[in-house]
Amino acid sequence: MPASADQALQVGRAWPLGAQVLAGGVNFVVASSHATAIELCLFDKRGQQELQRLPLPGRSADLWHGFLPGAGPDLVYGLRAHGPWRPDRGHRFNPNKLLLDPWAREIVGRFESGPQHCGAEALHAQHMDGIDNAAGALKARVVDDHWDWQGDRRVLLAPEDRVICELHVRGFTRLLPGIPQALRGSYLGLASAPAIAHLQRLGVTSVSLLPVHQHLDEQRLVQQGLVNYWGYNSIGFFCPSPRLATRDDGRTARDEFRTMVQRLHAAGIEVLLDVVYNHTAESGASGPTISWRGLDNASWYRLPHEHRSGYENWTGCGNTFNVNHPRGLQLVLDSLRYWVQEMHVDGFRFDLATALGRGDIAFERQGAFFKALQQDPVLAGSVLIAEPWDLGPDGYQLGHFPRGWLEWNDRFRDTARAFWLGHDTTRGELARRLCGSSDLFQTQGRTPLETLNYVVSHDGFTLRDLTSYNHRHNLANGENNLDGHAHNLSWNCGVEGDSNDPVVLQLRARLQRALLATVLLSQGTPMLAAGDELGHSQHGNNNPYCQDNDTTWIDWAQADQDLIAYVAQLLKLRRQHQPLDGRWYTGMPDADGRSDLAWLAPTGLPLQPDDWNDGGSRVLAALVDQPGRGQTPLLLMFNAGDSDVDFALPAGRWQLLLDSVEPQGRRDWAGDGLFVLRGRSVVMLQAAPD
Repeated sequence: MPASADQALQVGRAWPLGAQVLAGGVNFVVASSHATAIELCLFDKRGQQELQRLPLPGRSADLWHGFLPGAGPDLVYGLRAHGPWRPDRGHRFNPNKLLLDPWAREIVGRFESGPQHCGAEALHAQHMDGIDNAAGALKARVVDDHWDWQGDRRVLLAPEDRVICELHVRGFTRLLPGIPQALRGSYLGLASAPAIAHLQRLGVTSVSLLPVHQHLDEQRLVQQGLVNYWGYNSIGFFCPSPRLATRDDGRTARDEFRTMVQRLHAAGIEVLLDVVYNHTAESGASGPTISWRGLDNASWYRLPHEHRSGYENWTGCGNTFNVNHPRGLQLVLDSLRYWVQEMHVDGFRFDLATALGRGDIAFERQGAFFKALQQDPVLAGSVLIAEPWDLGPDGYQLGHFPRGWLEWNDRFRDTARAFWLGHDTTRGELARRLCGSSDLFQTQGRTPLETLNYVVSHDGFTLRDLTSYNHRHNLANGENNLDGHAHNLSWNCGVEGDSNDPVVLQLRARLQRALLATVLLSQGTPMLAAGDELGHSQHGNNNPYCQDNDTTWIDWAQADQDLIAYVAQLLKLRRQHQPLDGRWYTGMPDADGRSDLAWLAPTGLPLQPDDWNDGGSRVLAALVDQPGRGQTPLLLMFNAGDSDVDFALPAGRWQLLLDSVEPQGRRDWAGDGLFVLRGRSVVMLQAAPD
């Protein structure tokens, strides 16, 4: 369609990428190193009819650009890229495929999988597919929105005070009483008084939201009538998902997301986003051409050197985004800055973060991605959390991220589970995890607060299921129960699944309280998974990524109120005493012969070298002479055995602050000499003043 005289594109300027409203029109910039031409395609407001194709007239290195006079907000557009069809060389240009702008601020249309988006590409064909997919392709809408933040400010938290709750916006609020029905399952639901009151009651300082970037459902799930509930399949890195808004449109999603952030900040709660920059929804070679694949496949994705028609699948999702390329890095940084500047979020948890830190192949602690973040003035001060692994070569990098990053510590998770649920571990291993995982972090010049300690996350059993199931029960996911982790380090306490046996139920409750205390009293940054504080079950499904139903929606009607009170008590004690400080303990005696931290056996004597590796005993105590807050020594005691143990206390009189055997953690006791440390329990004592 030739351009009319009044819609001829001017050269415009080569920055910033995407569509920007300027005085007198809209400027468009698209990145592609290997294209021979880029067309701007204009559509009606609903994105259904293509009105015009306008070649971008300007080219500055790998940036194609043009200025459209008279255009403004709400213009709907797509892109077509011309270039070689040579999958064997990594090039998959096909102007028959309408492409979404990677910098889109709002996405128009509902994507429906089909051969019109894949065609010959899926077969590595010698000739490009001639099917035009514009009718069902996703388009972008030009956005120039403003928001009155009314003085909203970033939440200022001391790192040692941070307590994270990982939650899904929909799952957390879908069934929460007190939220108006129209707001349940939405950003505004999380912004509501009942949701915020619960977080404040617990003492949570930060929420880590499962992905809110706009995403797509995989074709396999659609065919089974399922959805990608978790959202780890991004398509819009600048777009809050309309699925989590009260209306299915981009503007509503932006407005309601901002309202949520404002209200959480007003309550003193940080907002952290789980972000997925390691891959896109285009999947592997047989996946749809939506955006990056058609714009410049060889630049946007990591391709095997010896097989350029394929993809490096270091993510398990079909492709790996090429953050090592300057434009890939720019997209990620622009997206992060957008969420900080325009949406006021406080930080990010990076899914499969090792993939972002790779050079040509290997992980580089001082690589381009990390250096770019470190010097960026907008992102300075943002909370940065790594999931420190991917599926590529040498992908497990726990402890190896740059200073200042927090890292999900699965070694803490597995050790705590093993210690309490009867699997192989030792007292020495538990002590290392309780004290900041010094073997992983101190040796790298890191601080104890950079280990993010957790026992349960969205990925795996809930806390209740961890003590109720030996095996995964994932048949509802449609993958023959082969998906999800097989190595859960769980224990069903003698009965698989639900039980009415009071002995079994009491044992499970004790173990859950002990595991919660282990996380929340440890040295590091603790994280809870929403629902664990009230006994939520997923019925043994340890991978419910596709379950948007009562499997994943927190069942508030069945909430264990005693357990909620117990968690609130734990966090109150953490705030008041901070049992283990944000510095490394030495264990060395001072001039008075007192150690900042000493580990004791039930005899009251220090643990000996052979004791540390004795897997047969699950009893020990930490005498903390210098806790993080206050001048009074603390004694943390752990008994993962079934039997009570007489524990010889250090000299002096002690008072009980916590006994995890009690449903709310409270028990009146003060004394000296011997203390009966009950089975399956965590206890915290405080030295009584002289």
